[in-house]
Amino acid sequence: MKKNVIITIDGPAGAGKTTVAKEVAKRLGLLYLDTGAMYRAMTLKALNEKIRVEDEKKLIDVSNETNLSVMKDEQKGMRIWLDGKEVTDEIRTEEVTNNIWWVCKVKDVREKMKNMQRQVGSNGGIVVEGRDIGTVVFPDAPYKFYLDASIDERAKRRWLEQTNKGIESSDIEKLKQDIEKRDKSDMEREIAPLKKAEDAINVDTTGLTIEQVIEKVISIVNQNAT
Repeated sequence: MKKNVIITIDGPAGAGKTTVAKEVAKRLGLLYLDTGAMYRAMTLKALNEKIRVEDEKKLIDVSNETNLSVMKDEQKGMRIWLDGKEVTDEIRTEEVTNNIWWVCKVKDVREKMKNMQRQVGSNGGIVVEGRDIGTVVFPDAPYKFYLDASIDERAKRRWLEQTNKGIESSDIEKLKQDIEKRDKSDMEREIAPLKKAEDAINVDTTGLTIEQVIEKVISIVNQNAT
């Protein structure tokens, strides 16, 4: 496999994209980029500055004044910095999760993010995950995957993730409702909606361990690289 390759992993919330992408990048010696973290950081800034997330003009203004940077930590993996402060863990709260859709649907904000993501991946050698990576950001990537799982499975994973991080979580039924609402918003938004790229390989992760999903993705990449 060439080291300048681009691998995209798209899918809805809780499908396992982040964990799988991180480990695939690590095992293949590639850079990992979580594009959702960039939108989360922008959402966090809007919330911290008491900006109404429905106010698109304000969101555009704040995005133009925001300094976002992504750094690779050999031990911790990808870390994200917002205006000089690391916010990697801070962006994973339920409040950010429930408001990120407003930021994601703003065309000018998405355009800025897309350009930043393409710059990071300009030389290849990257595993990128998000919701529109294979369809919009890197449509010509040679390896595209779409991860999915049942609503019940995804809600359970999100609850465990938040609990393990010490984040106060809602009950699973509430998380399930939040995920269904987020899916609907992501799929119906006018700009870069969540959808499977025509040439992406679908991987249903329901009932699979993370290791099984990782091995499946790497196996397909290695198969097609020979």
